[in-house]
Amino acid sequence: MEREWLNILTHLIVATLAGGVIGLERSYHGRPAGFRTHILVCVASSLLMLVTMYQAKWFTGALPDTVRVDPTRMAQGIMTGIGFLGAGVIVREGLTVRGLTTAASIWVTAAIGILAGVGFYSTVLIGSVITIGTLTVFRKIESRMPSQIFANSTIIFGRDNHMSESEIRELLLKNGFSVGNISRRLTGKGEQLEYRMTVCTLDSGNIERLSKTLLGLASIVEFNISMARD
Repeated sequence: MEREWLNILTHLIVATLAGGVIGLERSYHGRPAGFRTHILVCVASSLLMLVTMYQAKWFTGALPDTVRVDPTRMAQGIMTGIGFLGAGVIVREGLTVRGLTTAASIWVTAAIGILAGVGFYSTVLIGSVITIGTLTVFRKIESRMPSQIFANSTIIFGRDNHMSESEIRELLLKNGFSVGNISRRLTGKGEQLEYRMTVCTLDSGNIERLSKTLLGLASIVEFNISMARD
């Protein structure tokens, strides 16, 4: 009995350590699901797998030939259920989507917890190292990779002194931006013409460059450039 309790304790301690290490990385970067959340997810997954690993201790009402319990079904249920928790940390604001990496880290932490519950400690170690490496080392690689930067832009002119759509596209092109569809509407009781568009660039410095250009145009009443970040 003492050895059994020690074995269970080992499973849960390994799950706590693995979930904690992954959670520390998320907490360091200010994510809502951080240290404690990842520990709880990993330990919960390990506990649920221990239920199936030690089924003979509590499932004694039927003969082995009568009932078959499949531990993999518990794993499937865990990975399905953890999706609801992962969805809770994903937030969409306009073109900005945040929390995808944290949701993925919660999902992989649940998988590591399952492995800890089963007792595959070597796999737990490898999975934890790969996960931490992906969240830390690959973050630096990703930041150095060229990527498109999207922004929502609004430009407002006076009704009697405004640029045409082709002129706006040319202006944005000169400042290093490509632009998608442009929508327009009259505002200010018909006294102003507002252009709305989504712009894209490969250089974040072009945002400042475009702002200075727009500030220098007397015909512009108001403008807004809202960055869209992951």
